[in-house]
Amino acid sequence: MDSEAFRQWSLKAAEWGVDYRDGLRERPVRPQVEPGQVLASIAASPPEAAEPMEAIFADFEAKIVPGMTHWQHPRFFAYFPANAAPVSVVAEYLVSAMAAQCMLWQTSPAATELETRVVDWMRQALGLPEAFAGVIQDSASSATLAAVLTMRERALDWQGNKSGLSDAPRIRVYCSDQVHTSIDRAIWIAGIGEDNLVRIPTGGRFRAMSPEALESAIVEDRKNGLLPAGIIACVGGTSVGGTDDVAAVVEVAKRHGLYVHVDAAWAGSAMICPEFRHFWAGVEGADSVVFNPHKWLGAQFDCSIQFIRDPESLVRTLAIRPEFLKTHGRDGITNYSEWSVPLGRRFRALKLWFLLRAHGLEGLRTMIRNHVGWSQGLAQRLGREADFEITSEPMLSLFSFRHAPAGVDDLDRHNLALVEAINRDGRIYLTQTRLDGRAVIRFQAGQFETTEADVDQAFEVIVALARAEGEPAAN
Repeated sequence: MDSEAFRQWSLKAAEWGVDYRDGLRERPVRPQVEPGQVLASIAASPPEAAEPMEAIFADFEAKIVPGMTHWQHPRFFAYFPANAAPVSVVAEYLVSAMAAQCMLWQTSPAATELETRVVDWMRQALGLPEAFAGVIQDSASSATLAAVLTMRERALDWQGNKSGLSDAPRIRVYCSDQVHTSIDRAIWIAGIGEDNLVRIPTGGRFRAMSPEALESAIVEDRKNGLLPAGIIACVGGTSVGGTDDVAAVVEVAKRHGLYVHVDAAWAGSAMICPEFRHFWAGVEGADSVVFNPHKWLGAQFDCSIQFIRDPESLVRTLAIRPEFLKTHGRDGITNYSEWSVPLGRRFRALKLWFLLRAHGLEGLRTMIRNHVGWSQGLAQRLGREADFEITSEPMLSLFSFRHAPAGVDDLDRHNLALVEAINRDGRIYLTQTRLDGRAVIRFQAGQFETTEADVDQAFEVIVALARAEGEPAAN
């Protein structure tokens, strides 16, 4: 592809992107395809000769787009959002065009220094104290793994990376049953083992882990010769928004010298609004905090910020400094590859810089406040319907509900069928979860361009399909 063709197709792709976003409301949120359908439409062997871009782009439109779930759809109410505000997309064009490898200060000085600045902007926006420094990771999964590795090394007096775990005492990490499965994976990869992830009983509206049960578990483990290393607290869990009492968790941790990591991957974005910060009161006492601007704030995936109270502990855990990665003749520089598991790093800070400047904190606060208010309004409307029950009250913009009409014996089957009927219909997209052993339906508002009218339509779709004769089957 020569320069002129590069220009032509870059413009074509940008224009396609605008038209795509403008037409999302006319598309079903989830694609109407069967497993294997897209695969069967793609040539089984790679081409020997070059093909024209016209043919490639036409196949993209005809074969790929119809098989995509549209995460930027304003009526995407499933999972958590993976927003890509238009200004973030523009920034990503520039990142892709430069294609920089930002692993070291010397490999892209501006990328490193912009990351330092915008991460501190976000620290200020969230109300975190100056004691926290931060780094942009690819996802909360990587940030949690980095935190678990750090708590492991600290508990082993920094000998785990050197000597391995075979002769080490069994390490214990504590959390509730509301945490994301990324915590389980971090425990696996860190070599701690699933049997040593201790699930603390939860209770209350937000299913917080019991501080008393947490302390008892730590004391009992120490008595039995095990090695408590850290606690992972949850703020806004994926299932129904489970949220721990962070201040109480930190107090327990301090008494026992344990490392605290706070997973606020989704809910952390809402903390730019001061009125929501009570949900993570005490967070200033944590050692590590993660939240994802690529969820609710509008920074295109991937963009996850990990704040760390003691960066030296993280660097001591993860940094490897062979001669070819050293920067000679420069003092006081930061190499963010030493703060993360991967060596390679994308220029993620640029889209966050564009986003914050183009929308301002107040613009982003307004969006989040709207989502919370609209979601709470929908929960109230559904709760007033005689055949619906709200199974978990809204945590920010997330709640769960259940359709429970008289005369239906198997409500789990009924509600799972209802979710599938809603998603086949295509106007909105929801997901299910299990709460206290029962199948329930999740709703969260968070897509960047969602309006109140989109949430109103969700009410209409949910109620109409729930009550449609024979859809879903009652028994």
